[in-house]
Amino acid sequence: MDLLNQTLNSFSTQISDNGVSLNVDIFETNLINILLLGGGLFYLLSGALSESLSERQQKILGAIQESEERLQEATTRLTESETQLAQAQMVIDTIQKDATVTAQQVKSSILTEGKAEIERLTSTAKAQISTIEARVRKQISDYVATLALQRITMQLEGKLTSKLQQQIIDKNISKLAD
Repeated sequence: MDLLNQTLNSFSTQISDNGVSLNVDIFETNLINILLLGGGLFYLLSGALSESLSERQQKILGAIQESEERLQEATTRLTESETQLAQAQMVIDTIQKDATVTAQQVKSSILTEGKAEIERLTSTAKAQISTIEARVRKQISDYVATLALQRITMQLEGKLTSKLQQQIIDKNISKLAD
C-alpha cells in the first residue's frame, strides 16, 4: 500500500510542477512487473486460448458441414417432390380428360337410350290406340248389329214386307261401312 501511495504522490507532484513528465525509472513504475505479468499471462493463456479457438473452429466447421449436408438432402427432397408433383399433375390431367370423355359417352348413351325408349313407348301407345280403336269399332258394330237385329225382330213380328226388310238391312250395312 505504501508503494501505491508513493506512486500516487510522485505522480501528483509531477502534475503539480506544471508539467507532465515521463518517469523512466523502471523499478519505480513497475514496468518490469507488468511486462512479466503480461508475458506470463500470454504464455499461459495462449495455449488454452488457441486450444479453445481450435475446438470452436472444429465445432463451427462441423456445423457448417452438417448444414451443407442438410441443404443437399433438402435440395434432393425438393427435386423429388417437384418430380412427383409433375407426375401427379399429369395423372390428374389424364383423369380429367378421361372423366370428360366418359361423361360425354354416358350422356350420349343416356340420350340414345331415352330416344329409343320414347320411340318404343310411342309405338306401344300407337299399338294400344289401334287395339282400343278396333275394339271400339267392333263394339259399335256389334251394338249396331244387335240394334238392327232387335229392330228387325220387332218389325218381323209386325210382319214387315220383304222390301222393307231389304231397306233396313241395306241401311245398317251402309252405316257399318262408314
